[in-house]
Amino acid sequence: MSSDETLLEDLLEGKHRALARVISKIENRSPGYRDLVSELYAHTGEADVIGITGSPGAGKSTLVDKLAETYRERGETVGVIAIDPSSPFTGGAVLGDRIRMASTVGDMDVFVRSMSARGTLGGLSTATADAVKAMDAFGKDKIIIETVGAGQNEIDIVRTADTVAVLVPPGSGDEIQTLKAGILEIADVFVVNKADRDGADRTVQELRDMIQLGNESGFAAGDGGHHSQEVIDAHDDWDGEPADEEVDAGWTTPIVETVATTGDGIETLLEAFHDHRTYLHDSGEHAEQVRQRYAEEIRTLLREDVHAMLEEELADSGGIDALAERVRTGETDPYAIAGEVLAPVDACLEELETE
Repeated sequence: MSSDETLLEDLLEGKHRALARVISKIENRSPGYRDLVSELYAHTGEADVIGITGSPGAGKSTLVDKLAETYRERGETVGVIAIDPSSPFTGGAVLGDRIRMASTVGDMDVFVRSMSARGTLGGLSTATADAVKAMDAFGKDKIIIETVGAGQNEIDIVRTADTVAVLVPPGSGDEIQTLKAGILEIADVFVVNKADRDGADRTVQELRDMIQLGNESGFAAGDGGHHSQEVIDAHDDWDGEPADEEVDAGWTTPIVETVATTGDGIETLLEAFHDHRTYLHDSGEHAEQVRQRYAEEIRTLLREDVHAMLEEELADSGGIDALAERVRTGETDPYAIAGEVLAPVDACLEELETE
């Protein structure tokens, strides 16, 4: 049995050391990692993947800590992937495998892993999606992804998470103004954290106004009537239960107020997550969600492979610098070079079509 086969076997048997090694292999893109990830797919699909995103200072880490603690109290196992900014020198996570979840330190059923954003929009790299598969195959019941929240386009998180919570701290309104329409679209649950501070009620109202404005302008026309006027009206009386289907056939996006430091509102938030998961499965949207996720994974892998192939072709043609020099001297142009480099690829594709 090869070392990778042994590693996979140990992971499936629930050995945390093996899980850590597999994620390291995935993150470093070590030789053989693709075959390893391919083997993981047959053992995935059971975990509930939750994305936590929002601006810096919203209290994401504290909330994730409290979520993990509460899930453990319910007897569920938890995996946490914390996306850190990339080091400009090593490409690795700046904060490394930090201890950021005080309530669950020492609990082997809470596995925390920091990963580097590696410059990927939204703070999520392909490696992160693969790491989620590793945790899923390992048997984690809940997998929480916490994004950087440092200004990147965090819509990418939708491709990995089943349920996305967008955190907004009480403020003067600046936080609401900085939320893009895209963030409005991906939010399955809005969380006003630090709700014990002044301005929480105002923030909730501003969120409602933003949802209404987005709906009127067409920005928030999510699937299945995702953000409609009924969503806003339902917030006033929302008690954690799914909305009446006669009011809104789609998912009614709630605004949940929490105080992560004390645990206030956490149970209500978990109910919202549970209700959203139930809605996804009952409505059939989960199957479509997974289908789209796999489609994007296929596109990403194809882009990576084609890019690698083209880099080899460029090297065979003398290297990119030599080609650029030919353009500079007027010998050729970028379009002609692109055609020359792609010619062998086109020829291979034509051969496949004629076979």
